[in-house]
Amino acid sequence: MSSTPGRGSTGLRSLAPSLVISAVLVAVDQLTKDWALGALADREPMHVIWTLQWNLAFNSGMAFGRGQGFGPVIAVVATVVVVALLVSLRREANRWSALGVGLIIGGAVGNLVDRVFRGDGFLNGSVVDFIDFQWFPIFNVADMGINVGGAILVIGYVLRPESSESNSDVSPDDSPRESVVGDD
Repeated sequence: MSSTPGRGSTGLRSLAPSLVISAVLVAVDQLTKDWALGALADREPMHVIWTLQWNLAFNSGMAFGRGQGFGPVIAVVATVVVVALLVSLRREANRWSALGVGLIIGGAVGNLVDRVFRGDGFLNGSVVDFIDFQWFPIFNVADMGINVGGAILVIGYVLRPESSESNSDVSPDDSPRESVVGDD
């Protein structure tokens, strides 16, 4: 069994940018949520521009307020997704997948932090939401990271160039295929 030189190291190197992106997103997310808790508690929504307003809300469910009260289950699923994304990134990494996965992981961890530290009991916390367009569910910076990261992964997959390996004469078991040449 042979391994391609550098293949494993490429996967390991690709984790670093994703983890940095994740850490930055978690920090920005938590800072903005702390601001929202301090500035918006016990207040009417603050108009910003057009339909955008800051409006403090708490979500104990999942996206768009669905699944209220399932915080612990959602937290476990989010943790499994984070691990799966890290594993997949080690196998196939490029600049776009590293960015997309970093944003998704950062968003998931940002909301997990809320579930762990902003409630009564383990994983029973509510996610702090405050960005309100009034025609779309209220969300936060972590939610933006998850959605933008997901869009980047989908677009990157759709626009990914065909692999040169798929057109080569190498079979899936890495042994060369025999060519059949007809007699002239």
